Amino acid sequence: MSNENTLREEICDVGASLYTRGYTVGSAGNISARLDDGWLITPTDACLGRLDPAAIAKVSLAGDWVSGDKPSKTLALHRQVYDRNPGVGGVVHTHSTHLVALTLAGVWQEDMILPPLTPYQVMKVGRIPQIAYERPGSPKVAERVAQLANLVRGVMLERLGPVIWESSVSKASYALEELEETARLWLMNQPRPTPLPQSALDELHEVFGVQW
Repeated sequence: MSNENTLREEICDVGASLYTRGYTVGSAGNISARLDDGWLITPTDACLGRLDPAAIAKVSLAGDWVSGDKPSKTLALHRQVYDRNPGVGGVVHTHSTHLVALTLAGVWQEDMILPPLTPYQVMKVGRIPQIAYERPGSPKVAERVAQLANLVRGVMLERLGPVIWESSVSKASYALEELEETARLWLMNQPRPTPLPQSALDELHEVFGVQW
């Protein structure tokens, strides 16, 4: 497991990068990382572009607030991911513009918000289901995520934004960015782009071992 101070810095660096490039605005979004003895998570109502490493909340394995500022209200959701998928090292949630717009316009399918459009979407993100709208921090969302945490790399919260998990905070942010870019490409094209054919998906599986 990475050194705690290194993880704190990584969370701040990723948050600043996402904020500077417009993947989240104001005090929206949150980031967490797994520790041997618990988790780190950005404070409630914190701006991802102005995070202080020392202020990032530390939470014990029992869910107790250990240090830093008050943890994000989405802590329960993050914990469900970590508890059910031991390979996850980081979770990133933003209110990315094109992905939220996609939920307003109507996703491709509830269990797959976008069809397979690009090879890197297939390889780095995969199928992302939508979770019907609930208020921010709702325990119902955490319960739904618990059912999906070891099946997909993330979910799309209707009207709120993506929650993506990976082996590290940085890798989770890369996957989130790939998903947001795919949503942008989908929305900017009329008529809508044609999905990759099954033969292309089969080739990606054969060469890279990825499954759509």
